[in-house]
Amino acid sequence: MVTLGELERSVMDILWESPRVQTLSAYELQDRLATSAPDSSKKLAATTILTVLSRLEKKGFVERERASRPHRYRSAASREDHMAELMHEVLGGASNRVAVLERFIGQASSGETDMLRKLLESSGR
Repeated sequence: MVTLGELERSVMDILWESPRVQTLSAYELQDRLATSAPDSSKKLAATTILTVLSRLEKKGFVERERASRPHRYRSAASREDHMAELMHEVLGGASNRVAVLERFIGQASSGETDMLRKLLESSGR
């Protein structure tokens, strides 16, 4: 399971919150990270952001647009796609999928279980 470090998660949160068609440069991400951090007086170096973006690209989380300088980045998939993939990975690694699903549903609110029921009915399952 591919995990994200704290800074990687912060970068991905910004990219996921941006419209899918919008790309951001490392410098724009640097500015947004500085304003979203609790201690905004500490601005990360652009090279640090570029290193994080390179790692995220290797992990398949971001796509780089090389046509322009500086390079621009976008998320490779939505946050929802990522979360769904994580859920599939967890279920795939479970020796007892039914028990995992029972516990998951047991902790869901009544509204969430109603939504699950509707989604299952609409998918024909």
